[in-house]
Amino acid sequence: MKCKIVLTIAGLVLLSVKSLLAQVPSFSEEALFLSRIQTGGSSRVLGMGGVQNSLGGDISSASYNPAGLGMYNRSEFTISPGYTMTSSSSSYLGNTNPQSKNTLIIPNFGIAFHNAQERTSGFLGGTFAISYNRTNSFNNSFTFQGKNNDNSVIDSYIQNANGTNVSQFDNNVNNRGYNYNSPTGLAYNNYLIGPLTDTQYFTDVYPYLPTQSGVVKNTGSQGQWNFSYGANFSDKVFVGLGVGLASFKYKTNVTYTETFLDPYPGANPTISPMSQMVSQESFTMSGTGINATLGAIYRPLDIVQLGVSIATPTSFQITSEYSASLNTVWINWQYDSKTYLDGNLISNTDLVTFDHTLSTPWRLTGGATFFIQKKGLISADVEYLSYPSAKYSSYSDSSSPDVDNKDIKSTFQSALNIRIGGEYRINKYRVRAGYSLMPDPYKTSPNGLDYSINFYSFGVGYRTSSFYIDVAGILGQTNQSYNPYILKGNPTSPHVSLKNSTTTIAVTLGFPF
Repeated sequence: MKCKIVLTIAGLVLLSVKSLLAQVPSFSEEALFLSRIQTGGSSRVLGMGGVQNSLGGDISSASYNPAGLGMYNRSEFTISPGYTMTSSSSSYLGNTNPQSKNTLIIPNFGIAFHNAQERTSGFLGGTFAISYNRTNSFNNSFTFQGKNNDNSVIDSYIQNANGTNVSQFDNNVNNRGYNYNSPTGLAYNNYLIGPLTDTQYFTDVYPYLPTQSGVVKNTGSQGQWNFSYGANFSDKVFVGLGVGLASFKYKTNVTYTETFLDPYPGANPTISPMSQMVSQESFTMSGTGINATLGAIYRPLDIVQLGVSIATPTSFQITSEYSASLNTVWINWQYDSKTYLDGNLISNTDLVTFDHTLSTPWRLTGGATFFIQKKGLISADVEYLSYPSAKYSSYSDSSSPDVDNKDIKSTFQSALNIRIGGEYRINKYRVRAGYSLMPDPYKTSPNGLDYSINFYSFGVGYRTSSFYIDVAGILGQTNQSYNPYILKGNPTSPHVSLKNSTTTIAVTLGFPF
């Protein structure tokens, strides 16, 4: 049943994080969905573009490079509430539709326990931290609408059904046909398509020009609990190890409508036998995973710190659920000698569940921080991910994941994520700015778009011996595309072009103790 879930949510290219993300159309896209994440962290780190590999002394180190915990000189508790403002502008068949959504979040919180040793060299102590990072926000919605003069979603139903007899739609409870729980199966049960020959299918709805519209609503988030320790050796070498417990939940609801009122010139009959069809699909995905991170920071000079960290793949156990319905409105139509259609006709799928296992890529990151006396700092990170190395290892229906793993390798390429930022200090005050780039992960970009993600950030802070407050603003921008349906080998398959931007305001309150 796995392949039917993939076919239902056709073609959204998923590329973004931090509320820039939409739905998952295929198992290769799902692998990207769970691998392409932001590091997250405190407002101090966010205000500097996410740099933290060689910086240290921040609760963010617990998830990214635990060696940075070794730079603590006392314990502290931090919490970072935030507010996101997401806007999407969709373009479909010449029409543009804007949409926005605002959400309250808590991107980061944690506690660090410092233990110092009374000595001047060797092991000087360490810090154990427990923290939570919100690494993806899936809250995003968009709409689209336009008149299609070339094709209809019914074309895709016919294409998916062709080549196999009607046994593909068998409704035996113990042995469903492979297309029974799919939009194509719903179309067959609603008489949108029917057998022309043993293996070829037709529709009575042509030749009419459909007005198409859709509403896509996405909710959910991804986050990680971190349990990490960092040690200090002579204030020169810092090493750390962390274990991450990741989890996510994602839900999308798609309502797609086609209205058939305008025939092609000279069409006969001049009134469509069906005035409207409305499909509704619901897809939920949730999972848990575990990973580990090992890191080190070296301070060769007081003004320079060099960091490196490596994170193991996250091994996710994932459960997916899918259901759909199709409502068609017929107008006094004699389908065949036995079937007369007039008014609403509704079909529903079963609730389809599917379990599977995914391992995300390794992450290798290096960074450098340069201190400008006591006036501030400049820091940069470079992160390497081999997206083609993401891998499925087991499916609950005992099918082989080989095809999906080959699809991952052929679709994606390795990428270098770049982050750069700086901080300027004025007595107790801090001013920060940064930039982050996540390059296009596709070998060949779908629909000719650039799927890079750009983040621009700015921050301020105030620090005393008893508390501190940091504020960060982050603007994220990316492109997406969404295919309501896909016609194989047909360049006129319609797609929605999306321009997304998300503004996040985060505030970190810290209390040393």
